Amino acid sequence: MNPLAPPIPVKIGLAGFGNVGQELARRLCAGVVPEAALVAATARDLDKARASAARLAPSPAIVPLAELAEMADIVVECATAESFPEIARAVLEAGKWLIAVSAGGVPNCPEMVELARRHGGRVRIASGAMPGLDIIRCAAEGGINRVHLRSRIKPDSLAHEDYIRERGFDFTAQPPAGPIKVFDGSAGEAAAAFPRHFNVAVSLSLGGIGFDRTSVEIWADPAIPGAIHHVEVEAEDIALTLESRNRPSQNPRTSRIVAPSIVAAIRALVAPVTVGS
Repeated sequence: MNPLAPPIPVKIGLAGFGNVGQELARRLCAGVVPEAALVAATARDLDKARASAARLAPSPAIVPLAELAEMADIVVECATAESFPEIARAVLEAGKWLIAVSAGGVPNCPEMVELARRHGGRVRIASGAMPGLDIIRCAAEGGINRVHLRSRIKPDSLAHEDYIRERGFDFTAQPPAGPIKVFDGSAGEAAAAFPRHFNVAVSLSLGGIGFDRTSVEIWADPAIPGAIHHVEVEAEDIALTLESRNRPSQNPRTSRIVAPSIVAAIRALVAPVTVGS
């Protein structure tokens, strides 16, 4: 038996019960991962979450964050980058597994690795909309020389970001007629400027060569249905060109692939056979 693996059936808790959390809850309650069971969830508004949970069968308990970490073997963070540090600390201090969606919040929790080591917890960053993280991690084992991410985002998804408005763009009143570059810098700078959007830049940096050496371009593009992320990697053992063309979920700021990527992360922890490095 693997001493690092959670027990079977694994008890799942959701930290965040918005669009992604509720879609994930529906899938888990439908039994898509037979080795896993949804037992509880938490949210900022517990009463609202209870009303949503009542529509599920079986209905998960809605509890405060501190109780969630005690009830679950694996906690899925599907909240926001701002909420990530609080959730990560609660889960890791309880010695539990954390599957994280809001990778943009990782830089705001610098003690995350130390907490995991001290208490026996583990963190897995879900792939979300980021293409090819498995093979990028493989390339990093042999050495990577260059990583560049070019992201195209719908203007209305960027319109209310402080970074955009401070630079004189008003995508609400004056949508661009064509693609406009709005950012060019490092992944760390992109994550700081767009904490609600650039989980992909953080995930790519963690899997590759870090925040400072990963370069990022961001374009506002009115002609696309969903975010497009294009990644170029030059490594010692392989050269990669990867692109994801994401379809928006009910929340247009969130890609549909996010919930399935969490299911895949859970399955990788509990299934008898998994594929990928």
